[in-house]
Formats: sequence, C-alpha cells, structure tokens
Amino acid sequence: DPGKALVDRLGLGVLWLLLITLSMTPLQKMTGWGGWIAVRRQLGLWSFFYLCLHITAYAVFLLGLDLQQLASDLGKRPYIFVGAVAFTGLLILSLTSNRYSIRRLGRLWKLIHRSVYGILGLGLLHMLWVVRADMTEWAAYALVGAVLMGLRLPGVAKLLPRIFRGALRVDG
Repeated sequence: DPGKALVDRLGLGVLWLLLITLSMTPLQKMTGWGGWIAVRRQLGLWSFFYLCLHITAYAVFLLGLDLQQLASDLGKRPYIFVGAVAFTGLLILSLTSNRYSIRRLGRLWKLIHRSVYGILGLGLLHMLWVVRADMTEWAAYALVGAVLMGLRLPGVAKLLPRIFRGALRVDG
C-alpha cells in the first residue's frame, strides 16, 4: 500500500530529524564548535514540518480525509492518541522556538523545550505500537535516543570534551 508506506517513511523522517536535532548539544559539548547549536533550531522546525507531512499523509491516504474516522481512531487506537500528544508537544515547541518567545518566557522557555525528550519517548512508543513485529529497527532508534538522553546527564555532559579530546589523540 503506497499510502501506508509514505506515512511510515515520513514518520521515520520525523524520528531521524528529531534524533539529529537532539545530537546537536552533545556534539557542541564534545567539539566546542558553536555551529552545531546554530542549526539545532532549524532541524527542530524541520522535525515538526515532517510531522505535519506525516499527519497529512495519514489523513489523506489512510483516512480519506474522514475526520470522524480520525476522532474514532483517537479513541480506539492508543498509538494514534500518543502520536497526537507528541504532535501537540512539537507544535508548542515550534511555536515557541523564536527569539520573541525565548525573551518572553525566560526560564520557562528552557523547561518547555526540555520536554523534547518526553516527546521523543512518545514518538518511540508510537513507533513501537505501530511496528510490533520488527523490534530490531525500533530497538536501534530507542538505543540512539537513550544514548542521547544519557549524554545530557550532568556528569556525562561534563566529561564529553575530555572524552572527545582523548579520542582524537594519536599515540606516536
């Protein structure tokens, strides 16, 4: 079914972009290069854009734009509900990713944007319930997500620059 394949591929695109976005801070800490952070916001917005495409493809190709079916699916299928919650979270993050919101929300902005890790968890749960049969691919994404979350732990984040410099040293 080409419609389902498109929905699935767009969903994977969301997950890939979200994981790449979340890798920007550890990469910046490891290398000290600020360019990683410069593209983080854009990557996050691309994640949301792909999520919008994913939902649009679902609505058009799988539901035939039947909004009553969508309401029914939200109640009957937990993975649709979890996906809708993740969508709401990324919508909030995308709406507050501008400089005005950063200034206006102050410290609350950082707290709101840390919810991206919970959103990643919801996305992984959504994928888990969708794929069911092939756990290998899901486990790989979940492992990458867990590693990225682990790299944010204060003790680990503090060690990243030293680990990176140590890995670059060449014994001669």
